Amino acid sequence: MDDLYRDYILDHYKHPRNFGELEPHDLEAHEHNPLCGDELSVQIRVKDDRIEDLRFQGHGCAISQAAASIASEELKGMTLQEIGELGADWMIELLGIPVSATRRKCALLNLKVVRGAVTGDHAWPA
Repeated sequence: MDDLYRDYILDHYKHPRNFGELEPHDLEAHEHNPLCGDELSVQIRVKDDRIEDLRFQGHGCAISQAAASIASEELKGMTLQEIGELGADWMIELLGIPVSATRRKCALLNLKVVRGAVTGDHAWPA
């Protein structure tokens, strides 16, 4: 089972979904993880208070980039209120692998940037 999840993470890292720029867009944010240098930006198009489309771009470790790709598929269609209520457990569960304390911020960077764009809250997800 570990190999299956490892392959899943590597596939999203090597072939990220929703990577690039989105024009036009309504919301955007940029964040970084100063501990390891991961950087991530997001551009979001909103329609009827829901995420209609989004794109992310950045660089970093396999976990941060794969997490952004995996989450991007799940976030489309969610309401802005739902996004604001997402916590760290949601993202860790989506990854499907154990995440060590040292890699936790790598896994959560995408949620931090998306919540920052949607709610203005730039805190790390709890």
